[in-house]
Amino acid sequence: MEYSPKVYILIVNWNGWADTIECLESVFKCDYPHYQVIVCDNDSQNNSIEHIKAWADGSLNVYVHPSNSLRQLSFPPVPKPIEYVEYDRAQAERGGLQGVNKASLIIVKIGANLGFAGANNVGLRYVLAKKDCRYVWLLNNDTVIASDALITLVHRMKKRPEAGICGATLLHYNKPDTIQTLGGARYNRWFATTHLIGNHQNKTVPIDTAAVESKISYVDGSSMFISMEFLLKIGLLNEDYFLYFEEIDWSVRAQNIIGHTYSQSSIVYHKGGASTGSCYSSHTRTALADYYIIRNRIKFTKRYYPLFLPIVYIGQIGVIFNRIARRQWKMALTTFGIIITSIINYSENSAD
Repeated sequence: MEYSPKVYILIVNWNGWADTIECLESVFKCDYPHYQVIVCDNDSQNNSIEHIKAWADGSLNVYVHPSNSLRQLSFPPVPKPIEYVEYDRAQAERGGLQGVNKASLIIVKIGANLGFAGANNVGLRYVLAKKDCRYVWLLNNDTVIASDALITLVHRMKKRPEAGICGATLLHYNKPDTIQTLGGARYNRWFATTHLIGNHQNKTVPIDTAAVESKISYVDGSSMFISMEFLLKIGLLNEDYFLYFEEIDWSVRAQNIIGHTYSQSSIVYHKGGASTGSCYSSHTRTALADYYIIRNRIKFTKRYYPLFLPIVYIGQIGVIFNRIARRQWKMALTTFGIIITSIINYSENSAD
C-alpha cells in the first residue's frame, strides 16, 4: 500500500457554523486515509462552537436543499459521533494535551477575533508543536470539497517536491460549472490589484497546468495546501493585515526560496465571502471587506514595493470616484480616510 503522509486540515470559523458544518461534512467524506481536522473559532458570538460540537455528536445537521447540485458532497451525513477534543488558544499552541492524538476533530476556542492570519496561525502553532504531519491544508469554511480533492493535492505535491504550496481548482458554489480561479491569481504591483486565473471560464475549457503555474503570483487563500518545509522555511502568516493580502504576503516571502504548484484535479467549491462579504467583486463587497482590501493594498505596497506607492494612491483615487458614481458614499469616504491616514503615517515614518 502506498504511504499516505498525515495531513492537517485547518478551517477558521467566525459566526459561520452552518457553512462550517457543510464544509466539515464534505471533508469527512474525503477518500484520503490519514488526516485530522482543526477548527479554530475566532470568538464567534452565535454559539458556533456549541453548534459544531452538536454536529459532531450527531444531534445537528445542516439542511442542504435537494435541488442543490452539490448536495451529494455533504449529504447524506457522515456517521456520528465524530470524536473531538476542545482546547483553548494556549493549550492548542502548546500542541494540546499529552496522549490525546486520536480525535478526528480538534476544536480551538481562541477567545478573541484574530482575523484570518491570526486564527490560522493558532492552528499552525498546534501543528508545529505536534510535529507529526507532512502537509497542512488551509481551507475556507465556506467551501465544500470533492471527495478526491485532498488525495490529488497530496499526489501533486509528491510529483513536485521542489514546491511548498499548492493551489486547487476553485469553482463557484452557486455556479458549479464556472471557474472562480485556477489555483490562484496574478498580482499587478503597479496598481496593487489581482486577477484571478481562469475566472468566469467554463470548467470544461482545456487547462494547461504548466501555463497556469507560470501565471500564478500567489495561491488563493481559500485553499492553500502547504508542506511542513514551506511552513518551517517561510514562517507563519503575517498578522498585520487581519483580512486579505496575507496569502500574497506569504508568496512574496517565499520567492526564490520555495516554489508553488497547482493541482487541476483538486476541486473545491467556494461560496466566497460568506463571513465578511465577497472579496472577488467590488459590486458585492461589504464595507468591512472593502475597508480591509483597500487598507491592505496600501500596507502591502509600502512593505514590498514602496516605489509603486504613488501609482497605487492614484489608483485609489479612481476607486473613490467609482464609489461616488455608484452612490456608495460611505465606502468613498472610507477610502479617502484610508488614503489620508496612510499618507500622514508614511510621511511621519519617513521623517523619523
